[in-house]
Amino acid sequence: MTWLVVGARGQLGKSVCEVLQSRGVDLISWDRNIGSASEKSFVSSFVGKIKPKVIVNCAAWTDVDGAESNEIGAQLINMHAVGYLAKAAKLCDAKFAHVSTDYVFSGQSEVPWREGDEKQPLSVYGRTKAKGEDLINLIYPERSYIFRTAWLYSAYRKNFVKTMGGLAMKESGTVKVVSDQFGQPTFAGDLAVQIVDSVLANIPFGIYHATNSGQASWFEFAREIFRLVGADVSRVEPTGSDLFPRPAKRPVYSVLGHDKWLESGVKGMRNWKIALEYAMPRIVSALKAEV
Repeated sequence: MTWLVVGARGQLGKSVCEVLQSRGVDLISWDRNIGSASEKSFVSSFVGKIKPKVIVNCAAWTDVDGAESNEIGAQLINMHAVGYLAKAAKLCDAKFAHVSTDYVFSGQSEVPWREGDEKQPLSVYGRTKAKGEDLINLIYPERSYIFRTAWLYSAYRKNFVKTMGGLAMKESGTVKVVSDQFGQPTFAGDLAVQIVDSVLANIPFGIYHATNSGQASWFEFAREIFRLVGADVSRVEPTGSDLFPRPAKRPVYSVLGHDKWLESGVKGMRNWKIALEYAMPRIVSALKAEV
């Protein structure tokens, strides 16, 4: 069984490749050096030659603020490329696993979002990701998974944990972090395992919320990072998001519900604090190596 991992250089793509390699699964990694997934003819010919049994799409335009001034660019990656991959998967009868986001929701809730709740994205990024989901459900719902995730981090690339960890290790003084936005910090390694396990277990196709369990504000998340690094957590001070205006609106409450995993037969993901404690030694090592 050959797996094709699209976006293999990103933090999730790297993590998925690691999991597959550790299990001896035949895989082909696809990144921009091979060609663009936003070119319809290339996607069709490339996938047609490989004929994978599983396609995992980890590629995405993730510059949330940048998307506000470049909607066409965000559409190419988050929408059109997703449609091309879904069509290519259908032509070779491959399972298609696509990674989406909590940003498809408005954030105006006091209870965790369910998979079937109405999508009301607040930003260009959210809208393009929502349209990518719509294309999958239009083109190839019969053999596709959509895994919505949020607040992703790892030892790879730039992310919140590495930023806060670097501040905790290298600097003194206070760090102000917003305390009025809530979500679920998610370790890319855990998400990678969840995707691979789900595909191999042949769970029912559809939408799943794939985040570590529990919830936190960005402020609580940052304090936990400082604690695990061994820094003074009192250096992290809460502030309101109104003091950090951004081009793109952020959902206030992005906690995703996990009830659907109970129906699938695959266990949901562990608590975010446990996952972060597990991941921090490797992240600290990566930060030291980058100095």
